[in-house]
Amino acid sequence: MWSRRLERILSRRRAGIDTHDVGAFPRPALRARVLRLSLGAATLALVVVAAATARGLDTREEGLLPSGTTGVVVIDLSLSIADEDYHALRRALRRLIAEDASIGLVVFSDVAYELLPPGTPASELQPMLRLLIPPRLGTAVNPWTQTFRAGTRISTALELARGMLERDRVQSGSILLVSDLETAPDDVPAVARTVDALRRTSIGLRVFGLAPSNDARVLFEGFLDEGAFAAPEDEREEPASETSVENRLPQMLMLLVALFFLALTALERFGAGLAVTAGVGTRT
Repeated sequence: MWSRRLERILSRRRAGIDTHDVGAFPRPALRARVLRLSLGAATLALVVVAAATARGLDTREEGLLPSGTTGVVVIDLSLSIADEDYHALRRALRRLIAEDASIGLVVFSDVAYELLPPGTPASELQPMLRLLIPPRLGTAVNPWTQTFRAGTRISTALELARGMLERDRVQSGSILLVSDLETAPDDVPAVARTVDALRRTSIGLRVFGLAPSNDARVLFEGFLDEGAFAAPEDEREEPASETSVENRLPQMLMLLVALFFLALTALERFGAGLAVTAGVGTRT
């Protein structure tokens, strides 16, 4: 019963010009075959391209730390950090917490202190958020006194971060410098040597700039590899909603899917309609 029904369905789909002498229509037969093969190949190609495009889609935001690394976050708390920079600083920490990063923590001005060892969950940064406020608004007791925050030596902090990673034998390490990049003039050569030393290791260095001046940014761009500056978030202090990122429509993939269905429709409409089928009988 099912075989007969299938035969009737297939016979309807192959409806064309029924003839006992298909060889009498060489050109229409060839034209129909070429058209069907072309539409079929185009449909298959669109499927392949759409699959490749879908595999390349990544709707996740790039993390502040390179994926798969244990990072040491190096935070500049010197007097050159302006009040508005503290909002960006807290945004950076919230991003690390949301990314569930594995981190160590260094805070510095002219001296540097290790606050958290490498491998600490970024959630441990949460209690620090209430302390990272502009000094003129600060009421809580914290270790960052005016003496500690007197000057800036970035090289000292980077050297401490590298030492922490080497001390703990971290295989995939990275450093995130959160700073306005205003270091002491006599520290610039030391920063250049430190960055060069990091480049010769497997430790990556990225920078989250706290509104650096043009001169400071140009100076560090000369030290760092291309793409080392992390993109800041938008003007909101709260981290961007993950759902808004995940719901972005991949326009190229949608276009490919639309073209696929268009090609499939054309194959069904024109390919089947131009088929030239042989008759049931036998040629004599």
